[in-house]
Amino acid sequence: MPEMRFAVRWPDGAESSHYSPSLVMHDYLSTGESYGVVDFVARSSEALDAAGERVRAAYGFACTSAMASRDEIVRTAAAYGAGEVTVLRMEPPLPEVAS
Repeated sequence: MPEMRFAVRWPDGAESSHYSPSLVMHDYLSTGESYGVVDFVARSSEALDAAGERVRAAYGFACTSAMASRDEIVRTAAAYGAGEVTVLRMEPPLPEVAS
Protein backbone atom coordinates (compact mmCIF):
# COMPACT_ATOMS: atom_id res chain seq x y z
CA MET A 1 0.00 0.00 0.00
CA PRO A 2 1.82 3.14 -1.14
CA GLU A 3 1.84 5.94 1.39
CA MET A 4 1.88 9.62 0.52
CA ARG A 5 2.08 13.16 1.87
CA PHE A 6 0.05 16.16 0.80
CA ALA A 7 0.77 19.82 1.48
CA VAL A 8 -1.79 22.59 1.73
CA ARG A 9 -1.94 26.35 2.16
CA TRP A 10 -4.54 27.64 4.62
CA PRO A 11 -6.51 30.89 4.15
CA ASP A 12 -3.93 32.93 6.13
CA GLY A 13 -1.01 31.64 4.04
CA ALA A 14 0.20 29.08 6.59
CA GLU A 15 1.30 25.78 5.05
CA SER A 16 1.07 22.29 6.49
CA SER A 17 1.94 18.78 5.38
CA HIS A 18 -0.12 15.68 6.12
CA TYR A 19 0.33 11.90 5.87
CA SER A 20 -1.91 9.32 4.25
CA PRO A 21 -1.23 5.57 4.17
CA SER A 22 -2.84 5.35 0.73
CA LEU A 23 -2.93 7.15 -2.61
CA VAL A 24 -6.73 7.31 -2.23
CA MET A 25 -6.26 11.02 -1.41
CA HIS A 26 -6.01 11.58 -5.18
CA ASP A 27 -9.67 10.50 -5.46
CA TYR A 28 -10.73 13.38 -3.20
CA LEU A 29 -8.23 16.22 -3.74
CA SER A 30 -6.23 17.58 -6.68
CA THR A 31 -2.92 19.42 -6.73
CA GLY A 32 -3.39 23.10 -7.50
CA GLU A 33 -7.09 23.10 -6.62
CA SER A 34 -8.62 25.29 -3.92
CA TYR A 35 -11.48 24.18 -1.70
CA GLY A 36 -13.58 26.04 0.84
CA VAL A 37 -12.45 25.22 4.38
CA VAL A 38 -15.57 23.17 5.16
CA ASP A 39 -15.34 21.30 1.84
CA PHE A 40 -11.62 20.62 2.34
CA VAL A 41 -12.23 19.21 5.82
CA ALA A 42 -15.04 16.99 4.52
CA ARG A 43 -13.02 15.73 1.54
CA SER A 44 -9.79 15.12 3.44
CA SER A 45 -11.59 13.49 6.38
CA GLU A 46 -13.49 11.13 4.09
CA ALA A 47 -10.28 10.29 2.21
CA LEU A 48 -8.26 9.68 5.37
CA ASP A 49 -11.05 7.51 6.80
CA ALA A 50 -11.03 5.49 3.55
CA ALA A 51 -7.24 5.20 3.70
CA GLY A 52 -7.44 4.02 7.31
CA GLU A 53 -10.02 1.40 6.36
CA ARG A 54 -7.73 0.13 3.61
CA VAL A 55 -5.04 -0.40 6.24
CA ARG A 56 -7.53 -2.16 8.53
CA ALA A 57 -8.64 -4.45 5.68
CA ALA A 58 -5.07 -5.30 4.72
CA TYR A 59 -3.44 -5.61 8.16
CA GLY A 60 -6.25 -6.01 10.68
CA PHE A 61 -5.63 -2.79 12.60
CA ALA A 62 -6.37 0.90 12.17
CA CYS A 63 -3.81 3.40 10.91
CA THR A 64 -3.37 5.84 13.78
CA SER A 65 -1.28 8.13 11.57
CA ALA A 66 -4.23 8.64 9.22
CA MET A 67 -6.45 9.43 12.19
CA ALA A 68 -3.84 11.87 13.52
CA SER A 69 -3.68 13.63 10.14
CA ARG A 70 -7.47 13.91 10.05
CA ASP A 71 -7.60 15.26 13.61
CA GLU A 72 -4.85 17.81 12.87
CA ILE A 73 -6.74 19.06 9.80
CA VAL A 74 -9.97 19.40 11.79
CA ARG A 75 -8.19 21.29 14.61
CA THR A 76 -6.42 23.62 12.19
CA ALA A 77 -9.58 24.30 10.18
CA ALA A 78 -11.44 25.33 13.34
CA ALA A 79 -9.34 28.53 13.37
CA TYR A 80 -10.79 29.63 10.01
CA GLY A 81 -14.37 30.71 9.57
CA ALA A 82 -14.15 30.90 5.82
CA GLY A 83 -11.63 31.11 3.03
CA GLU A 84 -9.97 28.59 0.80
CA VAL A 85 -7.44 25.83 1.30
CA THR A 86 -5.14 25.20 -1.67
CA VAL A 87 -3.54 21.82 -2.28
CA LEU A 88 0.11 22.58 -3.06
CA ARG A 89 1.56 19.09 -3.52
CA MET A 90 0.53 15.46 -3.45
CA GLU A 91 3.52 13.12 -3.39
CA PRO A 92 3.86 10.72 -4.95
CA PRO A 93 1.59 11.64 -7.84
CA LEU A 94 -0.67 9.00 -9.33
CA PRO A 95 1.19 6.71 -11.73
CA GLU A 96 0.79 7.59 -15.40
CA VAL A 97 -1.55 5.28 -17.27
CA ALA A 98 -0.03 3.88 -20.45
CA SER A 99 -2.10 4.66 -23.52
